[in-house]
Amino acid sequence: MAVSPVVLILGAGPRVGASVAEAFTNNGYKIALASRSGSGTKTAEGFLSLKADFTKPDSIPALFDAVKAEFHAPPSVVIYNAAALTNPPEQDSVLSISADSVKSDLNVNTISPYVAAQQAISGWQMLAKDIKKTFIYTGNILNVSIVPMPMMMDLGMGKSASAFWIGLADTTYSEFRFFYADERHGDGKSKGMGLDGAAHGEFYAQLAKHEENVPWHATFVKNKGYVQFK
Repeated sequence: MAVSPVVLILGAGPRVGASVAEAFTNNGYKIALASRSGSGTKTAEGFLSLKADFTKPDSIPALFDAVKAEFHAPPSVVIYNAAALTNPPEQDSVLSISADSVKSDLNVNTISPYVAAQQAISGWQMLAKDIKKTFIYTGNILNVSIVPMPMMMDLGMGKSASAFWIGLADTTYSEFRFFYADERHGDGKSKGMGLDGAAHGEFYAQLAKHEENVPWHATFVKNKGYVQFK
């Protein structure tokens, strides 16, 4: 009897996180969700719900331990969907954000996903070679575009840093895939706060299959999938 694969979704909100969970459920995965409101129990849908604080990178390994304890296997797919930003106290001064706030937001946007990727690789060593192993980070346009809004300071720093290590990881690990996923409008413009949860679910499930030659910088459009923008 085939064992169902496991996906761990870190940062499981009501839009993208919930839609991604539904898509992977439809593809036969067991689901673990980690969020600030996690209960430590099973949801009505049978998902493992874990409480998480992504400002504390040293708390990430315990989430992976809980998944392995519940499902008797590490997650073959890890999706990092958490994000954080801080509004500058001086509205027009990006450098008025405190160093402590920058550090906290970088923990959420860069350090915690980095630790999650380390934990993912550790678990992947235990899985059969024919199982596809995938790490997906929910990104945006900020790694390639300067958006002239002071409130984007911390978020842009974190997304840009994470895009680099994700791209490097995908380039240097031949047996694993790492993706920086960025939903766009059809003309290549940023979706901003208008992200489509169902489009993320469909595209992420596709990425986990490794069936198409999608690069690490995985820009996508609803109902089209991967689209390259220059």
